[in-house]
Amino acid sequence: MAWTWRYHEADGADALAGDLPSESFTSRGDAESWLGENWQELTEGGVDRVVLLEDDQKVYTMSLEPAE
Repeated sequence: MAWTWRYHEADGADALAGDLPSESFTSRGDAESWLGENWQELTEGGVDRVVLLEDDQKVYTMSLEPAE
């Protein structure tokens, strides 16, 4: 199984992946750890929220915006 992240802008559009890292992971934990280390780079690249995928199945969506 492959775990990947899909990136979205604030308006819901897919973020331009050409300027963003595209990684594939062998476990959910590895994918989540990578996001924990790289979320700031993603927000600087215009990403507002991310979707974790297991193969092509959506697992969850998470905002990268700071909590109020």
